[in-house]
Amino acid sequence: MKKIFKLRFILLFALSIQLSCSNYLELIPPGGLVREEFWKTKEDVEAVLMAGYQSFASMDGNLFIYGEARGDMVKADYSLGSGERNLMESNIYPDNGLCNWASFYKVINYCNDVIKNAPEVQKIDNTFTDFQLRGLMAEAYWLRALNYFYLVRIFKDVPLVLTPSETDGVDFYVPQSKGEEVLKAMIKDLNDNRQFATDGYKTLDEVKGRATKAAYDALLADISLWNFDYEKTIEYSNRLISNKELVLMAGTRWFEMFYPGNSLESIFEFQFADKYNQKNGTYGKTNRNSHQFDPSTRAQELFARKYAVELTRGEDASIAKISEDDYLIWKFVGRAPDGKTERTGADQNSCNWIVYRLADIYLMKAEALSQLSRFNEAADVLNTIRERANMPPLSIGSSPVLFEDAIMEERALELAFEGKRWFDLLRMGRRNNYARKDKLVEIIIKNVPSTQKRILSAKLTNPLGWYLPVYKAEIERNKNLVQNPYYQF
Repeated sequence: MKKIFKLRFILLFALSIQLSCSNYLELIPPGGLVREEFWKTKEDVEAVLMAGYQSFASMDGNLFIYGEARGDMVKADYSLGSGERNLMESNIYPDNGLCNWASFYKVINYCNDVIKNAPEVQKIDNTFTDFQLRGLMAEAYWLRALNYFYLVRIFKDVPLVLTPSETDGVDFYVPQSKGEEVLKAMIKDLNDNRQFATDGYKTLDEVKGRATKAAYDALLADISLWNFDYEKTIEYSNRLISNKELVLMAGTRWFEMFYPGNSLESIFEFQFADKYNQKNGTYGKTNRNSHQFDPSTRAQELFARKYAVELTRGEDASIAKISEDDYLIWKFVGRAPDGKTERTGADQNSCNWIVYRLADIYLMKAEALSQLSRFNEAADVLNTIRERANMPPLSIGSSPVLFEDAIMEERALELAFEGKRWFDLLRMGRRNNYARKDKLVEIIIKNVPSTQKRILSAKLTNPLGWYLPVYKAEIERNKNLVQNPYYQF
């Protein structure tokens, strides 16, 4: 893991430049530094933290792939790379670049550096208050926990690294920890540090793009649902639903969550600003000339006018029609819910990547309530989201399975292409000792040609195949790592 843990420290902007920043994104520093010259002021601490945010944000294209490619809402176009195509078809081998977790551990190392060094900086910088110290460290704990949550859902068991690599010459040979233990450690960190997170920042970009108490609650709710801890899911969801700073956008303004972004409904989204040369990766994967990812037949059935009755979230909002039977993912390329007005210029690569928004939390709560057989409450919460979308309320039988299907459908409608679908399917497939594994397989194989259905069904039957293998180069270098048994050839 030498490459993963290597961190060449970053040169800080001149202090005068930092103090004149009009946007917190400008705090992200360029590369290359000697450690002895660093960790002198609170600005140093914040600069490393901002580098962590930006490093994670730069992964948005891969977050899209990890959350959508193996689901049923996207299909491959002719220009899609072989790595992504093989992932979609479950032809996955340890040499696939998408199995390389180095980018996640780079962000983790930034966070570990802040957590370790910020208290030492306070001893040097007399202007660094306890309030500022705890706030910055709370952000680092949250960002690290979000990284590990992605890693566990993608790889299952991963190395748990809580200290930084401070020199290029240090080798780390860290074995995997069980995914359950990793998340247990992250939950503790989150609960211990939530009190130090802020409720707000100076600018809207910061409020929506840096960790707040609301971001803490959203991540805790999501991890709790993944762990099937339904009471905790409801507890954390209720904190957010009662938060007066968060409001479900009106149906007429639903698309504003994507353009211009940072809406009243948003809890946390990675920020992009082309004018600072901080470009997203989703535009390049979904614009009409990329020919990489398109809405699947299933997505077309949910959103296209010729099939569906969705008005708020349907054709011209979630997808756009180019020609007969040819559709475009619209959330990341559109300026308006008209299916015609596309982003231009600097706006093209400036669509934020939404990690959490309030509708997601409502649907988490509905799922938790239904699994506790609190069906009337679950229906009320679910229908709140449908009402916002100008859809009629659902009447669902008193069954956790029926509710699960309805909520999964609603999440597909509301959160399409936002990097949620594959993880939603995994959660369903894992629930109650894999009781609905066959349902996951059924959903996925509907999205592939008939010639591939039997092969893909056989591959997905083993739940270990739902997770990615450890990257080949990593296994060869670190003998303490154990390959996912599914990929031991």
